[in-house]
Amino acid sequence: MGPIKSFNSTLISFMARSTRPDRPAKQPLRAKLLERLTPHENIYTIPNFLTVSRLLAAPIVGYFVIHEQHAYALSLFFYAGVTDLIDGYIARRYSLQTVVGTVIDPMADKALMTISVLALTYQSAIPIWLVSLILLRDIGLGVAAIYFRWISLPPPKTLSRYWDFSLPSAEVKPTTISKYNTFLQLILVGYGMALPVVPQAIVDAWNLGFGFQFLQ
Repeated sequence: MGPIKSFNSTLISFMARSTRPDRPAKQPLRAKLLERLTPHENIYTIPNFLTVSRLLAAPIVGYFVIHEQHAYALSLFFYAGVTDLIDGYIARRYSLQTVVGTVIDPMADKALMTISVLALTYQSAIPIWLVSLILLRDIGLGVAAIYFRWISLPPPKTLSRYWDFSLPSAEVKPTTISKYNTFLQLILVGYGMALPVVPQAIVDAWNLGFGFQFLQ
């Protein structure tokens, strides 16, 4: 009976170890393995640097508009428009497209448009009702982008990994209507910034201020 008792005690000990509540301790190891296996992108590319510079230029443009430095505002706004074209061309030409680029590129556009529109509204160049429509749409798009970034993030989902833009997630591809809308906003903001730079005699002769007068 001695060997049987010894076998039973060994079996009970093995079962106790296998059913202990410390099995979830393997989860951090699984999470670490998933994190290491998740592919990372090279986000340090020229197109992304140009996009970030455009993103940083947005508040400066707003500052110049509010302080009526219209020539500086228009010049920086023109720079943002040119880099928007160049970074896309470089990314396609040299295969430097990244998922983070598809996120921060429209983010930079929205930041530039939103800040510029608010600054022009502060200067009473754009009516409140129009800026309200623009902001409501942009806020909705921003919330949607944050949500889709989270649900498409490879596991494990943590805040540190959420802000790690080298981790690819869902790509943001603007629709045709969205492109047309952005183009119209670009014309509106560019027109609003260029109008104070144009000599008043030309504005009066060509009635260039009629557009904003009509919106009012």
